[in-house]
Amino acid sequence: MSEFINNNENRVKSLLQFSLGMIHGEDGTKLIEQHKEALGNITPYDMIEMEARQIEMGIEVADIKQHIEKVMNVIFPYLKKYDWEKPAEGHPLYYLMLENRELEKILEKTKIALKNKDFEKMTELTSNLSQYENHLIRKENILFPFLEKIWKNYTPLKVMWSLHDDIRKKWKELAQHIKGDGKFTARIYKDVGELFFLMYGMIFKEELIVYPIAMETVTQKHWQQMQEQSAELGYSYIKPPKEFSKKKKPDIIKSVSDIFWKVETGELAKEQLELLLNNLPLDVTFVDENDEVRFFSRPKDRFFPRSPAIIGRKVQNCHPPESVHIVEKIIAEFKAGKKKEAKFWIQMKGKFILIKYFAMHDDYGKYRGILEVGQDITEIRKLEGEMRLLDWE
Repeated sequence: MSEFINNNENRVKSLLQFSLGMIHGEDGTKLIEQHKEALGNITPYDMIEMEARQIEMGIEVADIKQHIEKVMNVIFPYLKKYDWEKPAEGHPLYYLMLENRELEKILEKTKIALKNKDFEKMTELTSNLSQYENHLIRKENILFPFLEKIWKNYTPLKVMWSLHDDIRKKWKELAQHIKGDGKFTARIYKDVGELFFLMYGMIFKEELIVYPIAMETVTQKHWQQMQEQSAELGYSYIKPPKEFSKKKKPDIIKSVSDIFWKVETGELAKEQLELLLNNLPLDVTFVDENDEVRFFSRPKDRFFPRSPAIIGRKVQNCHPPESVHIVEKIIAEFKAGKKKEAKFWIQMKGKFILIKYFAMHDDYGKYRGILEVGQDITEIRKLEGEMRLLDWE
């Protein structure tokens, strides 16, 4: 792959054989000896290439995740030797790494609470771990889309996203067990241990593999765009940095010459159209016939994170690996004309959310894409009887 100039084909092949041996349960000591030269000279680029080839070979994400920590344990000291320019304040990666330092503090305090058998303190600290969510969201919705546009082999990012979801699942399980048990139990110790394993592992993967490559392959212009988009999605554990730039106040509509959109049923200026779409009590996303995200609205109280970085992104890359096959099935059914609509509903943060996908076809029956509409129907579900216009006060 051309952008990974430090990559060495022979080394990658050796590392691939090493990782496959680990996956298949071969003797680790012998594998390390057989591939010691490749391991001793490994770079973050080699890791991305090696994992991409595993995926190309048809190895499932679940299998890669199951054995990745064994591989990471071996290569960790070697990857630490890789010299890369660390980000300065004002850089998106600087804040991601700063969040990791704060996370490490919480993890260390949790260890002490466990050692002292302080259940109340442990409960408080572990509940704080879920605040790492904004960190994960910024990666999924800002960093990953940019890397997908730059890296030839970005499929390992799918493995990382799947690990994000593993962390989220473990947060929920731990919270349920803490609430249900009310004291230290074997399964709580197990939950905490697994969560620590996942979160420390995520820090290693970020700072030893993804961030070094990102620093060396992403342009300053793109970093600036990422930083500008980060403020809307929020931060974990740290105060939001000053925004890179503030939005300009839109121009006031002065005349009919400002008309931007004109159809048989009306005409609107650009500002009016934007206000209309963003004031609908809906999350609206449009995916075109090439499966690429082309538009999303910005309602005031949105429940799904979105960032301008996803414009032009394949919709398949907007979902974790575990659900991509469902997305692809829906698209295939829509394109074939077998289905016109798909709907789902979930409960999230005390809200009942209805999500609908609509197949869009033009007047000639040609498939033109998908309209995704999300709506908070919590209050709608409670409605009874009637409320007429004349009854309004």
